[in-house]
Amino acid sequence: MSHLKYQSAIEKLHECMEACNHCYDACLQEDDVKMMAECIRTDRECADICSFLEQALTRGTPFVSELAEACAKICEACGNECKKHDHDHCQKCAEACYACAEECKKLVA
Repeated sequence: MSHLKYQSAIEKLHECMEACNHCYDACLQEDDVKMMAECIRTDRECADICSFLEQALTRGTPFVSELAEACAKICEACGNECKKHDHDHCQKCAEACYACAEECKKLVA
């Protein structure tokens, strides 16, 4: 099982995907949803790429470096957007995004 060498990344990707999904859902419950539109959009993008990379790592993708580079960029963008908002779910999501981005950077060859 070659994906065991990626176990740390897989865990961070999963944590980030869960945090983004939670933030996305919580943002939809905010009073001013329109103000949260960019946060919601980046949460979706980030959750999707994290989920995809997590799956790709477990099946032994030959595109680890390319996918990890894109994932790191999207995670940072999501973290930067979430950090702008004072909501607890946004702050926790930003932390998960930044941690995931750092882990993804380790995978870039």
